Amino acid sequence: QVQLVESGGGLVQAGGSLGLSCAASGIISRIDAMGWYRQAPGKQRELVASMPSGGSTNYADSVKGRFTISRDNTKKTVYLQMNSLKPEDTAVYYCNALVLTTMLAVPRDYWGQGTQVTVSS
Repeated sequence: QVQLVESGGGLVQAGGSLGLSCAASGIISRIDAMGWYRQAPGKQRELVASMPSGGSTNYADSVKGRFTISRDNTKKTVYLQMNSLKPEDTAVYYCNALVLTTMLAVPRDYWGQGTQVTVSS
């Protein structure tokens, strides 16, 4: 019903930058919020950044000042610009969207397939 397709990620040295993007498609009536989560080996999935439709932003303390989330509502796409990357940023990054479809009466969460980000020291 809804697909989230991520792109970007890869391998970068500490101090470098990477950008992620995630495009939503499907039977979408409205996207209420979009964001990024990450999961490192042996750890729980955690919120990195989120952006409701109203335009405010929310960041994990560990990425404040280094990562920037943005959205293009016309393209149903969310971006994550990651600067000053650290080895501890290494994880699989997942796109998340809270979507109201034409099939359901309430919004629900959808997830991308995940993209690997590896930061070498």
